[in-house]
Amino acid sequence: MTVHVTQLYRYPVKGLSAQPVATLDLSVANGVAHDRTYALALGSTRFEREKAEPLDKGHFLMLRANEILAQLQSHFDETRSTLTVSQNGQVVLEASLQSADGRSTVEAFFTDFVGAAAQGNIRVAEAPSHKFTDVSVVSPTMMRALSVINLSTVRELETVVGQEIHPLRFRANVYIDGLDARAELDWVDRDVIIGATRFRGALRTRRCAAIDVNPRTAVRDTHLPKAIFRHFGHPDLGVYLEIVENGNLAVGDQVHFRHGILPFHSV
Repeated sequence: MTVHVTQLYRYPVKGLSAQPVATLDLSVANGVAHDRTYALALGSTRFEREKAEPLDKGHFLMLRANEILAQLQSHFDETRSTLTVSQNGQVVLEASLQSADGRSTVEAFFTDFVGAAAQGNIRVAEAPSHKFTDVSVVSPTMMRALSVINLSTVRELETVVGQEIHPLRFRANVYIDGLDARAELDWVDRDVIIGATRFRGALRTRRCAAIDVNPRTAVRDTHLPKAIFRHFGHPDLGVYLEIVENGNLAVGDQVHFRHGILPFHSV
């Protein structure tokens, strides 16, 4: 069994649900297409579209503080720039993120949905070439980085904590399998090729309380950051890859180092 991509996701609106895709389009200039393109800024947040600067994720609705968001299932149609949100199988919102009326509808819905946590009136934030990734504050390169989770590492964590852990807690773009648990942490500063596209290991992913929110139930039901540190000796799970050339990824793509296929194990 080779190391390969099992699932691909994008998150068009920061904090909202994962959107599975068969392929991801990537570019050095703009990162992952339609990923963290929009965010829901708190009423207390000052974000200027014309002078967009990276802000800590605490300035926006996000799962670390707003687990209620996991009650919603969202879908973004890039051809119409339309956001559809469902709850308990029923559509509760459908609006364009490119029209003033549509954004106002989205803002009113989320202001009401999260209540006092909105800290005023929620606003849809967006700016050209800007990404609302958690590590956007690190550098422009990291703003456009690709996040990767190794499913073997998730399974190892399940074993040490003694419970099932849904991989979508980690909100990655790329999920891979066939690699030894935690081997992805050694990718930093190494060239990695997925499919036909080259990347550079950039940064290990430090985990926060967002991963304690169960994406199926919207309940904060674990203490995973503490468990990761206790069992692994550090707070990291997953890795960010710098996109060094334009390309795309597809489910099933193999993962290589520049000088050969990665070590793998049977699963």
